[in-house]
Amino acid sequence: MRRESSTVVALVGAADEPLLAGVARSPNVTVVRPPGPDHEPDQLTAAAAALAEAARRSSPFVVVPADPLAGMAAQWAAMWDLSAGPQGPAGFEEQAAGVLAAWRAKRFELPDYYLVLAPAQPDGRPPDMYLGPLRAARPRRVEVVVRAEGEQEQLARVRHALRSLPYGPWWPPLDELVDAARHFYAGRLAAGAAGTAAGTAGAAAGAAGAAGGNAAAR
Repeated sequence: MRRESSTVVALVGAADEPLLAGVARSPNVTVVRPPGPDHEPDQLTAAAAALAEAARRSSPFVVVPADPLAGMAAQWAAMWDLSAGPQGPAGFEEQAAGVLAAWRAKRFELPDYYLVLAPAQPDGRPPDMYLGPLRAARPRRVEVVVRAEGEQEQLARVRHALRSLPYGPWWPPLDELVDAARHFYAGRLAAGAAGTAAGTAGAAAGAAGAAGGNAAAR
């Protein structure tokens, strides 16, 4: 378990540079980007380095647009894609082995929270590991930000989510999370996906409007 004073938030999804720059302008937020491929060509290593750097920052919130679990998450989605064939489960296990080896070697700890940028409507892609087994294990450690049309509205939603992060139990050991992901049936995500997205979008839009588009996370 992390014991630093800052709250580290991994931002997953397609976070573009204008969004990150806007988040970084918030008074109480620091953005730590992963090293580029010239320094850390491996995605897992780069994300682990960014989380390690984030843990050393003193800002109340540290946002990291990277995650050591990203490769495993991508393969988890492929595991439920019938067109992937047997390579799906094999790819997941390969990624999981690398992630667990790095975690056991204490190269990274999980962030305090995951902030997931999710589409407003289901788009037919394979389901998401963050919104499936990770959120099932710790519902209050995975927050959803539904994508908005405009850049300022998207920024307001992210800022509102940072201000509203709930308190909850810490993550279980990563090997338990990986095992839960192996046995989490992805079809469970489909039934409520549209309703969840619509409800979250409405709540975020209302709260962001009340707070004002330029409100800073605090």
